[in-house]
Amino acid sequence: MKNNEIVETPAGDARVTWYAAENATTVLALGHGAGGGIGARDLQGIAAALPADGVTVALVEQPWRVAGKKLAPAPKTLDVGWRALWPALAAPGLPVVAGGRSAGARVACRTARELGAVAVLALSFPLHPPGRPEKSRAGELLGAGVPTLVVQGGNDPFGRPREFPDGAYELVEVEHADHGFAVAKSAGIAEEETVTTITDAVRAWLARLRE
Repeated sequence: MKNNEIVETPAGDARVTWYAAENATTVLALGHGAGGGIGARDLQGIAAALPADGVTVALVEQPWRVAGKKLAPAPKTLDVGWRALWPALAAPGLPVVAGGRSAGARVACRTARELGAVAVLALSFPLHPPGRPEKSRAGELLGAGVPTLVVQGGNDPFGRPREFPDGAYELVEVEHADHGFAVAKSAGIAEEETVTTITDAVRAWLARLRE
């Protein structure tokens, strides 16, 4: 079942699109990136697949996106919106796994312990700006403080899997995929296969968390 909820925050109105599971045991709350919305292939794939496993998926649109703006605000403002949304995400009374893609993953990592998230799902974590490995954001990932899964494209210019430091998190590589999990036709991998790789990894990880 899918429904929308508007949530007031100090940064403006945010929107949560709920994909409810029957007899849910977990809420998986996912934010979008700085350059796109909840229509991203990975977010939509997860929202379609996970409710069958008893996971209610909440796709979160930050206030700037709801307002129709094209550029995301500073990270601190994104965190303000996410913090204000948290009571709505926790309202079902279930453990909440925080996450998102790109900038949304950074927000989840920065706020996980503070808000009481039980784990973090980081999709396409932007380890550094393209071509600027010295501008590492590894500290945000390593500081999440809860079980964390990174799902990263093998050709992501924001950080290829081999660039990630050792740490207390799991990493799954999506072969040949870029930052948006798109794969060149020459790789011979259909988009459906890529999305299945992502959703299978997330399903298996969440199943282990619930054991």
